[in-house]
Amino acid sequence: MTTLDYEYKGLIAQAWDLLRGDTSRWEDRFYYLEVIRRQGQPVLDVGCGTGRLLLDYLAQGFDVDGVDNSPEMLALCRQKAAAQGLQPRLYEQAMEALDLPRRYQVILVPSSSLQLVIEPAQAAQAVACLAAHLRPGGLLVASVMTLWKAGEPLESEWEKSVARPEDGAVVRRVARSRYDPAEECEHTEDLYQVLVNGRVAAEERHRRSPATRSYTPAQASALLAGAGLVDVQVHSGFTFEPARPEDGLFVVSGRRPAAGA
Repeated sequence: MTTLDYEYKGLIAQAWDLLRGDTSRWEDRFYYLEVIRRQGQPVLDVGCGTGRLLLDYLAQGFDVDGVDNSPEMLALCRQKAAAQGLQPRLYEQAMEALDLPRRYQVILVPSSSLQLVIEPAQAAQAVACLAAHLRPGGLLVASVMTLWKAGEPLESEWEKSVARPEDGAVVRRVARSRYDPAEECEHTEDLYQVLVNGRVAAEERHRRSPATRSYTPAQASALLAGAGLVDVQVHSGFTFEPARPEDGLFVVSGRRPAAGA
């Protein structure tokens, strides 16, 4: 199954790893690794992208598959895997229409990827599909952000520029966002540029309206419970401590009932 439309394409995909930089010490890497060690394998990395976590865990000997709806991100993942001598099992599918041949002990949804499914009905369908791909007793784990709280600015802007190691060209991203409290969604506009000797050699503008749905811990917990998952828990950031009211980033998890439960 392939998807007809996808977000991560063109300069977004080409610049993804470069603009992220060194991710080897990111907290989620160690958190999900501990989840896998506690819960077991096989593992599915949802929204695996260029393989930030997937290839890392494969290199350590874990049984991990990846799924993403962007053929361009998956192509980059395959290129990186080949360079490392790895052969990942990758699927091009949307999580709300997931139909894979395996069932998993752990399903990871890192990088707030679940929030890219905007419509509540589709988000519920996505979680139902993920739950159906769990083994009995298996665990779904997703990182989630509360994108805005009362009193915070509704609009923001930031930019980042990085030189490409292979040719010295500068890759630049200018990101603007606007949050709509009534919709509980963020709208974004991103400008990507490649600068050669200070001049724009390539440029793409990407608008997403809306782009991302915000969740509170209670809303995220209800989403998982609505798919029939049990033992739903919310952790503070990438720790195993209970979430706190002030947390902007949290991890929600739920378990498929064991056979016969």
